[in-house]
Amino acid sequence: MELFLAGRRVLVTGAGKGIGRGTVQALHATGARVVAVSRTQADLDSLVRECPGIEPVCVDLGDWEATERALGSVGPVDLLVNNAAVALLQPFLEVTKEAFDRSFEVNLRAVIQVSQIVARGLIARGVPGAIVNVSSQCSQRAVTNHSVYCSTKGALDMLTKVMALELGPHKATWSDPHKAKTMLNRIPLGKFAEVEHVVNAILFLLSDRSGMTTGSTLPVEGGFWAC
Repeated sequence: MELFLAGRRVLVTGAGKGIGRGTVQALHATGARVVAVSRTQADLDSLVRECPGIEPVCVDLGDWEATERALGSVGPVDLLVNNAAVALLQPFLEVTKEAFDRSFEVNLRAVIQVSQIVARGLIARGVPGAIVNVSSQCSQRAVTNHSVYCSTKGALDMLTKVMALELGPHKATWSDPHKAKTMLNRIPLGKFAEVEHVVNAILFLLSDRSGMTTGSTLPVEGGFWAC
């Protein structure tokens, strides 16, 4: 399946380890131009050696001012992967203010801030883009000692829906704004899915790339469910 990512500039947060690092490596292999964001310089240094040409940015996303300084002038970004997160595990009766604040600063507030930076740039340039927020199964299921982490991911899921609702119209192109107006008014992207959109989803589900997707619903509805 051709992903057509070559040459596109992608910003990935939490790029130093795990899913974020794997995402950077996969994007680099496609020919995408990657901005890799991590709070750990050593991780970025090794990543640059593995993926020559990526742009490393070392910043703690839990620090609003530092993030603004580091990413406010990062330049045009076409695609964003909000992956950075912390998991500070404590029993509910022992949750501390520090753990709560840190978790929401990184897992939710930083997503808002970085997405604002990228979305404003896309809108100003008048170009389409995409934002992927990496959530967790903990957003839907309770896990012992994960009260704060589960809460941040549940909040992230709803934030994603509201972002789709509010940012969708900037991405939309109406060929006939009066056609099926009642339904279109409830679709954030402002248009119905075309055959190719559904076919692309089917190809993904048939491919090995959907190996960890099972028993799930994959909506192809322009954000209709978010309304």
